[in-house]
Amino acid sequence: MREGSLDPPVRHPIPWQDDAFLDEAALEAELRRVFDICHGCRRCFNLCDSFPRLFDLIDQSASGELDGVPGSAFKAVTDACTLCDLCFMTKCPYVPPHRFDIDFPHLMLRTRAVALKQGHIPFAARELTKTDRNGQLAGMAAPVANWATDRRNELTRPLLERVAGVHHDAALPRYHGKTFALRAKESRRPLNAVAPAYGRKAVLFATCFVNYNNPAIGEAALSVLCHNGVETEVLYPGCCGMPQLEHGDFARVTKAAVQVAEALIPWVERGYQVVLPVPSCALMVKFEWPLIVPADHPLRAKVETLAKTSFDLSEYIVGIARKEGLAPGLQPLADGVTLHIACHARAQNMGHKAAEMLRLIPSTPIKVIERCSGHGGSWGVMKDNFETALKVGKPVASQALRHGKPTVVSECPLAGAHIVQGMERLSAAETPGNSASPEADHDSTQFHTCHPIEILARSYGLI
Repeated sequence: MREGSLDPPVRHPIPWQDDAFLDEAALEAELRRVFDICHGCRRCFNLCDSFPRLFDLIDQSASGELDGVPGSAFKAVTDACTLCDLCFMTKCPYVPPHRFDIDFPHLMLRTRAVALKQGHIPFAARELTKTDRNGQLAGMAAPVANWATDRRNELTRPLLERVAGVHHDAALPRYHGKTFALRAKESRRPLNAVAPAYGRKAVLFATCFVNYNNPAIGEAALSVLCHNGVETEVLYPGCCGMPQLEHGDFARVTKAAVQVAEALIPWVERGYQVVLPVPSCALMVKFEWPLIVPADHPLRAKVETLAKTSFDLSEYIVGIARKEGLAPGLQPLADGVTLHIACHARAQNMGHKAAEMLRLIPSTPIKVIERCSGHGGSWGVMKDNFETALKVGKPVASQALRHGKPTVVSECPLAGAHIVQGMERLSAAETPGNSASPEADHDSTQFHTCHPIEILARSYGLI
């Protein structure tokens, strides 16, 4: 028997269809088993707020042990999990195949599945996760939608907070009247036939965020791929289901998985590889779907095939650089960038591919930040979570300010915007001109964020 594990972490299929999975007594027993092990270890104290809350509950109990904490108090712990996966990937010595078999994020998903069954997920929170419907409706009146959701709008944002539980100061994604998929059809990029990677074929899975909220990411990705000789088709069969996963809605995730797989597998069979520009979506397709779609589902094989032929965008570009070589023409960006490594990029266990990609740009300083931004998808914009999300992300915002670069880059667009908000908070809290504070000399109007692929496209002169 070993105390810790040096083996690579593995994850088990999620038995969400089993009756025991949703049994409240069985769930509390498992929570107590895992929490007691966490209490004896405490390596995760500086990650998300779940662990400090757990340890405070134990330390402040009458016994000073977990048996002194009532099960009703566990909700404060489970609610604070952002599903960043960093405890599983980087901290916990007891993940499978260790005999303790701890997968904290997936246990938190189980608690949310039980809460969903009990009807404890608020209606408004569930409606916010319907990204396709919301994107289509908001896109029909994008200027009005963007006006209403602007955090500076003192008329509508307090109302949104009361009705939907969205914090009045949380930055929300903008919408566009023309989706990325539609733009890609209307404007074809020329294919660079002399690029070293000419002959590659890829499907760019637009993802709901790029399709509805930030087409610029998709346009930059499409330009870079075509410039490197990759014959690229843009498809958007629907959302990957990550927003529903946050609520433990495994049935809807399964439905999304098979819908997307049915649409993309014919392209895979024609020799195309699937490329995803948002790491959360790549994580879903490559890792979470095969753990969620039941083994007896008639389309299970297609989901597994898609997982094996899908790539994170930065991973795919680095693959080109390593195998064939990138097309020439990258120019230095003298100002450099601060790069935040997105948690769901790290959870793919592929290395820091965004950093590898940006370091292909000559003579460009790259400062890397490896901590969680604290955002957690739709979790981080909610009234009950926003301030906690800023607290968790404060070390990232502080590092970004100290680096002093004009651009903060993250593969996760929501994380990037959240980091900028944290930088604004820190900058405003400091007294200008205080030399003892590295945050004090920054003007918050200078803070902006983008995706790493936009930096690469800028270096090529494509945008």
